[in-house]
Amino acid sequence: MIRIFAGILIFVFFVLPGDGFSQVSVHINQVGFNSSDGKIAVISANPPIPRTGMPFVVVNSITHEIEFKGQLSSSAQMNEWFPGKYFYLADFSSLKKEGQYILQVDAFNSIHTSPVFFVGEEALAKATLPAILNYYHKQRANTPQELEADKHVILYGSNKTANVQGGWCDASGDISKYFSHLCYTNFMSPQQIPLVTWSMENAVESIPALLTSLKIKDSLEREALYGADYVLRSLSPEGYFYTTVFSYFKPDPNERRIVGLLANSVTTSDYQSAFREGGGMGIAALARAARWKKHGDSTSQQYLAGAKKAFAHLQVNNLKYCDDGKENILDDYCALMAATELWITTNEDIYKKEARKRAKNISNRLTPQGYFVADDGMRPFWHASDAGMPVVALSRYLAKETDASLRNGALQTIQKALDYNLHVTNEVSNPFGYARQTFAVQNKIKDGFFIPHENESGWWWQGENARLASLATAALVGGKLVYGKTKNAKNDSLQTYAARQLSWILGCNPYDMCFINGFGKNNVPHMASMFGHGSEWGGISNGVTGGENPDGSGILFKEKAEGNEWRWTEQWLPHAAWFLQAITAMGSDE
Repeated sequence: MIRIFAGILIFVFFVLPGDGFSQVSVHINQVGFNSSDGKIAVISANPPIPRTGMPFVVVNSITHEIEFKGQLSSSAQMNEWFPGKYFYLADFSSLKKEGQYILQVDAFNSIHTSPVFFVGEEALAKATLPAILNYYHKQRANTPQELEADKHVILYGSNKTANVQGGWCDASGDISKYFSHLCYTNFMSPQQIPLVTWSMENAVESIPALLTSLKIKDSLEREALYGADYVLRSLSPEGYFYTTVFSYFKPDPNERRIVGLLANSVTTSDYQSAFREGGGMGIAALARAARWKKHGDSTSQQYLAGAKKAFAHLQVNNLKYCDDGKENILDDYCALMAATELWITTNEDIYKKEARKRAKNISNRLTPQGYFVADDGMRPFWHASDAGMPVVALSRYLAKETDASLRNGALQTIQKALDYNLHVTNEVSNPFGYARQTFAVQNKIKDGFFIPHENESGWWWQGENARLASLATAALVGGKLVYGKTKNAKNDSLQTYAARQLSWILGCNPYDMCFINGFGKNNVPHMASMFGHGSEWGGISNGVTGGENPDGSGILFKEKAEGNEWRWTEQWLPHAAWFLQAITAMGSDE
């Protein structure tokens, strides 16, 4: 234990008196902070710290010099999560000096010390991007058994086969390969392998100098093209993408099937991807790869031809592939991404027209309060992994759109949506700054921290680290468009909002769990899977959930749960993809 008196460090190796009945914890991002970003730790105490304005210090852990002095905020409570606990903020955002630090608070006659963290220019990118690249490389479905079996995977309910070699295993406990899943829910489908591919392409184009300085630009480019190759192989001769290559959790790779997937691993022949079921993002990934004039196993011309073929097919057949026969906001933002990338690549009017239509659709779904409606009725749009996608899709569209009136409409939508995100997050006591949301449960619209567990899936809920990173991405990308790149109050608020979502993932949460493997003080237990796959360095686990209540209220995290611990501990492709996008949006090249 390190104790500070008058700026002099004294090492104390015993428990000081007066601390026997107090519980104080320092919750902090255990990896690092970019110099220019917000830096906030959360102190929890039970009973409350008796002194108002309790001082804290940030100490260089190498030189032992105090580099920052501050005072804790006044106390706040979160009775929904932890009745009886008190929370305090330690804001040291003005500390910009590069270094390795610890934060210390003197309370109840004891010094309470945080894990070590770093501050520096591009600190998060430098620490995490090589690890995320490693994670995806290790998740490749490229063992000899997988490669051989995937040459001729049977299409469920037929004797037809397809070559679907490549791609990434979906999760540390699941070697299946998904464009999306939960398609039968109509509103919950996440973007999976195509999102990963597009996220890598986006990073390569957006922060090339930073990637080059880390000596990973060429490797990330190759990984993106590897993803594009899988997306193209998943394109059927008819023009739709195969949604899922499902392993049935069996060790024999020849048991894999191309399937549609219902609850409880029930499989069907509904394996055609709608725009919202990975089809739109698959098109976007191929169209973006085509502009590179480079190739993996396929050429840039083949990537573009595949994107155009799939887009034309879905323009005619999308409603047929939607499980309820209706389009919703997921189709709009996925089709907008597809049309925008094709418009950027080809400059053809057909894609301009469709992009403009889809952007208008999204804007028309915004409520006066600032949240989106998912359907043609009153269901609020909420999403466990892609909540930031409407703003990200509109922002990407604005990279091409030049019409002043259309730009203004999209910008107004982005601004209102981001302002809503700030408002709904900050309107209640929320010391961790956890992104809140609006949803409907039991026919009532309400706001909450976590997604409702009573939802269209009938069973699926898990940690929402992808959702947090997607909202961080939206705040950063959209904020630059509507509030400019100069320092101002709104940009500061959005930057802090974004930084706090990433800090939660990196350890500043009530469980002090750093959810990116291989970093910080605490990681979730390793999860093993078949063919040598499993948890990997740089992979991001699901994270914290609401309590087991219909509306997702309360809070819960379990490392063991009789086989259900995957809800919290399993690594999943979209978490790292959205984290990569958020880090990219923080990058210095833009």
